Amino acid sequence: MTELKGVGEAQAKRFAVLGVKTVDDLINYYPRRYDDFSALNPVNKIQPGPVTIRAVVKQAKGRHLRRGLHITEAVASDDTGSVRLVWFNQPYRADAIKSGQEYFISGEYKLSYRRLTIMNPRVEAVSEFPVNTARILSVYPETKDLTSRQIRLAARQVLPIIEKLPETLPLAVIKKHELMSRAEALNALHFPDSAKQLEAARHRLGFEEIFQLSLASLLNKQENQSEQSFKIPFKEKLAQDFVKHLPFKLTDAQRKAVWQIYLDMQKEEPMNRLLEGDVGSGKTVVAVMAALMAIAQGWQVAFMAPTELLARQHSETIHSLLESLGYGQTVDLLVGSLKPDQKARARESIAAGRAQLIVGTQALIQEQVDMHKLALIIVDEQHRFGVEQRKTLMAKAGRMPHVLSLTATPIPRSLALTLYGELDISLLASKPQGRHPIVTELVSPNSRAQLYKKIDEKLAAGQQMFVVCPVIEDSEVLDVRSAEQVYKKLSTKDFKHRRIGLLHGRQSAADKQKTMLKFINHELDILVSTTVIEVGVDVPNASIMLIESPERFGLAQLHQLRGRVGRGKQQAYCYLVLSDSQAPTKRLRALASSTDGFRLAQMDLDLRGPGAIYGTAQHGHDIDLRVAQLSDTHLIADARAAAETVLAQSESLLKYKELMKQVTRLRAVTNLN
Repeated sequence: MTELKGVGEAQAKRFAVLGVKTVDDLINYYPRRYDDFSALNPVNKIQPGPVTIRAVVKQAKGRHLRRGLHITEAVASDDTGSVRLVWFNQPYRADAIKSGQEYFISGEYKLSYRRLTIMNPRVEAVSEFPVNTARILSVYPETKDLTSRQIRLAARQVLPIIEKLPETLPLAVIKKHELMSRAEALNALHFPDSAKQLEAARHRLGFEEIFQLSLASLLNKQENQSEQSFKIPFKEKLAQDFVKHLPFKLTDAQRKAVWQIYLDMQKEEPMNRLLEGDVGSGKTVVAVMAALMAIAQGWQVAFMAPTELLARQHSETIHSLLESLGYGQTVDLLVGSLKPDQKARARESIAAGRAQLIVGTQALIQEQVDMHKLALIIVDEQHRFGVEQRKTLMAKAGRMPHVLSLTATPIPRSLALTLYGELDISLLASKPQGRHPIVTELVSPNSRAQLYKKIDEKLAAGQQMFVVCPVIEDSEVLDVRSAEQVYKKLSTKDFKHRRIGLLHGRQSAADKQKTMLKFINHELDILVSTTVIEVGVDVPNASIMLIESPERFGLAQLHQLRGRVGRGKQQAYCYLVLSDSQAPTKRLRALASSTDGFRLAQMDLDLRGPGAIYGTAQHGHDIDLRVAQLSDTHLIADARAAAETVLAQSESLLKYKELMKQVTRLRAVTNLN
């Protein structure tokens, strides 16, 4: 960076704080927004707000005011009139501005000391290339003592390098989709001449991001399909017997998903399917039906859950579902808290093949665990596990096993295609019969006393309540109720006659499990928690969810939290207690009016972007979609189709070195690899 004019050692260190250490980093350091100063107006036509004028400046004069404040004043004039310019604490302005010279002047035109003035304007000579005025200005993420203006000055110097950059997309793709060249797009991204040009640049770069990601996932899928897995034939009578013994009727969506899985498992190529279902849609039963088909024919199944509590819960559920068919004894549990002799017995049983359906946490991937005939892996809340963890478990099968991933996070189709491009997807969009929709209410903080009275009547009748807070402890920055504060207040005042527990992420795993088990066993009436209870925990007796400061959560996350109740027979309630008495946002009103997780997830994607839905993805940061908008379904469809065409035509991609470098990186952070 120091080879650039004006970037010394000190400045280079400031750039490094932003991750910009080389010229290449600077080229790929994208603006976060733009200020439009491109419209030139005569002085007599300017209106309050951002303005740009072309005018001659009379000599600027500086003077000191009270308390060390410095002010520089000047007058700018064109053929139509004059306007006052003011800078605060910029004493260098007086010497920098040459009297009688014509400048582009951009700034905020507003009332100051009863006079309309352009405040702290940017000023550049008309004779020079305008970098900071008279154009659409790029605004970058900044750091201390490094402004967007200084970043623009540095970026201006690398434009000749950008012009020589090689193309990273196949020329046939650029031509068919009428895209800018990469060099043109990067140039326009930093220094757009017009809004239309900027839009075209963002379209080109966004297309490339989705194209790269699609190519990576398609190559992974192609590689996966070339592997040989274990053929697990479909046994119709076995499936029928299982369904007969269920205490409920399968939904049509569950039947369709099970059939898709059975068809996959009959093939020699490995299944790689995502079972995506809203909270309470019945994913576990579908997973158990898949597992049964494997263990009944002598194969082993590993069922990996993200937490020990969830693994234990799954183990009990699976055991009860399989017991009536005589397969209950084949279920074994392997988690970290087992005693050494219990772990040793479990590992020996797994290695010998007596344990056929092994439910566990990351303990399953430990080196000492030898699988006997592992043919199917089921991963619950798969985004909670890293790529390496899943690869380690797959390696225990000897060859590529069938993989069924489960997620309770409703993901809009555009996002699913992008993040899970190499997966086949089964959807469980409907819920089992007999489930009451959860009643969701928005509550003003002024109505807290009445709400607590209503809740206490439900607790007196034997029901239980979750209280979820956005932070663990009080913050000077955030004006929200913390878990510790709420726990203390409820315990000593509002619900002091009730049994209350506290659960948050800073507690040890043993303490968290102990508290959660007390709540499950109804030794607690109220559990105050952070979002650590978001995934998977099933407490049928908990029928009340109270969420403090719901404005701090995304729609998809609120929906997940709401799904922790409503698992039992009684009517469930979710109370969203607002931080203030202002009108609730569109997001919160939508949550109160709908229990459709897919609809809410699409709204979250449109409003807040993919991070709101998939913030916990282990590769969310690595994928790093900086330009593409996942709500742009046309862009995603076009880019994915282009990637499919390029692969189908077997065009050599090796000549596009930069493209393949990015694709190789992305292949390592997507699901299959």
